[in-house]
Parts: sequence; C-alpha cells; structure tokens
Amino acid sequence: MELPKTIRRTLIDMALRRQRSGTGSARKFLTTRTTRLIWPDFTTILKPLPWAVVGAVATRLYMPERTTQDLDIIIRFEDRQKVSRKLKLAGFVYQGELNIGGTSWMTPNNKMVDVLEGKEAWLSSALAEAQTNRDAQGLPILPLPYLVLMKFQAGRIQDLSDITRMLGQVDEAQLNITRALFAEYHPQDIEDLESLIVLGQLEMKN
Repeated sequence: MELPKTIRRTLIDMALRRQRSGTGSARKFLTTRTTRLIWPDFTTILKPLPWAVVGAVATRLYMPERTTQDLDIIIRFEDRQKVSRKLKLAGFVYQGELNIGGTSWMTPNNKMVDVLEGKEAWLSSALAEAQTNRDAQGLPILPLPYLVLMKFQAGRIQDLSDITRMLGQVDEAQLNITRALFAEYHPQDIEDLESLIVLGQLEMKN
C-alpha cells in the first residue's frame, strides 16, 4: 500500500530527528554483497525482448541481500503479449493480474515471479543500461537511479528503507544522476529525496 505524501513526510521527519550518525548497522555488513538466493534468468526465455530485475532482488546489488519470496522483473508494456507467450512456452504457469500493472507467474520449479509492465518514458533507456549492470549471478539489474525512482513511486515503508540504505552508499556522481531523474519526473519530491540521502549517509558513518 502506497503511503500518502503527508505520512511519508512525517516518517522521514521523525527519522531525521531521531537518527544519529553512526547508529546504523556496521559498515562491513552494509557494504557486503551476496547472491545467496538463486533466481531464474530470463535472458534465454525472453530473448530478444529487454527486461530487468527490480524489487527486493535488485537491491542486493546496492545493499546487503535481504530475504524475499518472489522475483520482480520489469518489461515494456508493449511487449506484454510476447512475454506471456514466451513464458507459457517455457513452462511458466499464469497466476493472475497484478494491481500495479503486470502479471504473476509460477516457474516450473515453483518459484513466484511478478512481471511488471512499464509505460514510463525512461524505461527503454533503463532496460538498455541494465544489460551491462549485472549482479554476481549475472542477472540484469535496473540501474540505481531508476530503481530508486520506482521504489519512491511505490511508496511503501520497506521501499523508503531500501532507498535510504542504497543511497547512503553511493558517490556524488550517482546521487546527482538520481537527483536529475527526480527533477525531471518527480520535481515535487526533491526535498524528500534529499532527506532520504541524508538518512542513508548518517547510517554509513560508523
């Protein structure tokens, strides 16, 4: 469930008041990158259609891996019918429609996969960049600025937590790319973005 802007701002302000430099997790933990959970690779199945990993699995490239029950990938909305046919041919079982736009599938070895269908103007560029932005398993991961934008739009508490932790660990160049993306697509929320950056940097000061 997406948080209303006023509630999001209240939560961010509360965190800013309470968080102190160096009170987060140990730096060694925060900078650890793992791929303990192995997920399906759709490269062969969906070829030549572009796709990328988003959601919790994507975050493990930018922060410590956390447990999740399913894999989220994103495709272009115009590819939805082609993707559906390819998944069925590969033995995936259709589970239903997603409220946020997309479909849910069960893999042949009983793993859940949510296929999000994006219409965003930036999506084609993001998917192209993802092909050279891979995690240790070799999965194409949505580049950080776009992942942050997606999670901000989703607006759940866990998404805000992920954004904070990821942005606290990147350099100024990456932060500026993220700022530019927000300036173009979410200019009304630049202040919230800056607050999340500050919270992430405070956590890293151990």
